[in-house]
Amino acid sequence: MKIVEFLNEKAVSADIKATTKEGVIRELVDLLTKAEGIKNKEELVKVLINRESLGSTGIGQGVGIPHGKTNTIKRLVAAFGICHQGVNFDALDGEPVYIFFLLVAPEDSAGPHLKGLARISRLLKDKFFRETLKQMTDEKAILKLIREEDAKKP
Repeated sequence: MKIVEFLNEKAVSADIKATTKEGVIRELVDLLTKAEGIKNKEELVKVLINRESLGSTGIGQGVGIPHGKTNTIKRLVAAFGICHQGVNFDALDGEPVYIFFLLVAPEDSAGPHLKGLARISRLLKDKFFRETLKQMTDEKAILKLIREEDAKKP
C-alpha cells in the first residue's frame, strides 16, 4: 500500500497554525472534511480525541499520526500537515511535533488502517525525509516529495 492511495491531495497544509493537540486535530479534520465531503466533522474530532486519551499518537522524532475509525467514511483517507513552530503533542519522546499525518478508516477495516499506519511509519523513519518535510512551505512540493519517497520504498 502506498501513501498516495489514501492521502487526499487537497487535504495537505504546509502551515498548520494550531498550537495545541486538539487544535491540530481540528485543523487537519477541517482539511479532510472539506476535501472528502465528510458531513459529521464534530463526530470525527471526537473519535480522534478519544483515541488520543488511550495514548498519544505522537510517536517521537517530531512526528504525530492521529488516527481513528468511524462510520462517517467509506474508505481509508488521510490528511497531512506541517506545523513549523512545533506542538506539544504528548509525544513518546517528550519532543514537540512538527509533522502530522491524520489517518481515518471505516469502523470495520482493520487491515487497511494498520497498513496505512505502517506505511507512514516506514517512510517517516528516514531522518533526511523528516528534516526535508519540516522545512517545506509549499503544498505542491510536499506532495512531490511524499510521492518520490513513497515510490522509492517497497
